[in-house]
Formats: sequence, C-alpha cells, structure tokens
Amino acid sequence: MRRSTKKTVAVAALVVVLLSGATVAYAYWSTSGSGTGTATTGTSTGVTAVQTSTVSNIAPGSAAQTLSGNFTNTNSGPVYVTSVTVSIASVTKAGGAPAGTCDATDYTLTGATMSVAAEIPAGTAQGSWTGATLAFNDKGTLQDACKGATVNLAYAVS
Repeated sequence: MRRSTKKTVAVAALVVVLLSGATVAYAYWSTSGSGTGTATTGTSTGVTAVQTSTVSNIAPGSAAQTLSGNFTNTNSGPVYVTSVTVSIASVTKAGGAPAGTCDATDYTLTGATMSVAAEIPAGTAQGSWTGATLAFNDKGTLQDACKGATVNLAYAVS
C-alpha cells in the first residue's frame, strides 16, 4: 500500500504542476498605450560649378564663345541640380592697359541660365552644364582699355 500512496502523491503533484503551468501560460494583462520617436534626415552642402571651357581672345567682331563645365559635389551621395546661372562678376583690366573704362558693359552674356535637370554623383568632374555664351560687345567706340582684360564670371547652382 505504501507504494500506491507514493504513486498517487506523485501523480497528484504532477497534475498540480501541469495545471499551474497551464494557468501561467494563459495569464496576461491587457493594456493600451502610445509612444513617440524621432528620425533625422541628412543635409547637403552646395555643389560647385567648375568652368572647363577656355574662353580667350575675345575681341570686337569675334564670335561668341560657349561656356561649359562640370561640378564638384562634396556630399556623400548624389544631389539634384536644376540649373546653372552665370553672370559677369567683374572685369579686371590688364596691367599696362591704355587708360579708359573696361567693365561688364563691354561684354555680352547670352543664355545665362543653363538647364541641367540631372542628378549629380558625389565627386569631382561630375555631370555637365553648357549653353551660355560670352562675346565682346562692339560698342563702335575705342575700347583699347579692354585689351588683355580678364572677365571674372560667377556661377550660381540651383
């Protein structure tokens, strides 16, 4: 008889353990809640328009010369460029040039806004732009003060 009592106690203990385990497996609390979080996006630095065309020996009556170039993109990834706009920033007279005035009015810049509409990869000498032209504006007057002058161009990228 002693044996069957031990067996009965063992079976009863096993049933209690199984039932309590089954209860724990199905026990939970219901709840609701909310939360918040944030994420940030990167920024970009401006790209630089680099003129690669050589414009030289412009003079009264000579043909307009085309401006063209590419970009330096120091960002870690590509950026989208809509256009490049060129303007005459200043004119520097050559040393020893004859007296007189030489300024932006002595030059004609056409097609100043050049469409790019392209994604420019990161790196140097990327993408391209072209289309504007620069010519000497023949005013019909003596313009010797412009001999050897340097036309300083400014580029804006958007």
